[in-house]
Amino acid sequence: MEIFIIYSANNSLLSKAIKCYTKEKYNHVSIALDVELKDTYSFGRKKINNPLIGGFVKEDFKDPFFLTSHCSLYSLEVTEEQYESIRKIISYFETNKELFQYNLLGLVALSMEYCIERENAYFCSEFVAMLLTESKIATFQKKNQFITPKDLLALDNLTKVYEGQMIDYLLNTVRYEENNAYASFA
Repeated sequence: MEIFIIYSANNSLLSKAIKCYTKEKYNHVSIALDVELKDTYSFGRKKINNPLIGGFVKEDFKDPFFLTSHCSLYSLEVTEEQYESIRKIISYFETNKELFQYNLLGLVALSMEYCIERENAYFCSEFVAMLLTESKIATFQKKNQFITPKDLLALDNLTKVYEGQMIDYLLNTVRYEENNAYASFA
């Protein structure tokens, strides 16, 4: 079984400002349970037009806001038990999403190398790190509150699947699915 780690950067002012500060190509990370990215989760914007309202989100990369995003997609082999563990944790977050908020304070603290542990609050890389840790997929040498998207690139067994614009990835994935569906009926 495999899960997918998606690094992305969109063209919003906030994204550009974060890139300026971090000097990194990508400033957001998500986790997907399928190659088509239909089940993709992170902590980020709850309302596309307002970056200040954030929390647990199921991301829709087909939304025009994300289609022009640049991304890098990696696969990670996991056991069935690890996959089910992630699915259960995400299910809990989906059921209780109103309890969770974006950890903006933690993100600011991270930039000052100060750890703030907040209950029910995460930023994107902190959330992905928590999922990987709780599901026994990865261990880190530092607390999840200090994990950045760049840190997640150091995971063992990551395999780069794609890099480019999100719209191109999605179009190619749909074409691949359609071709395979057609071939199975031929």
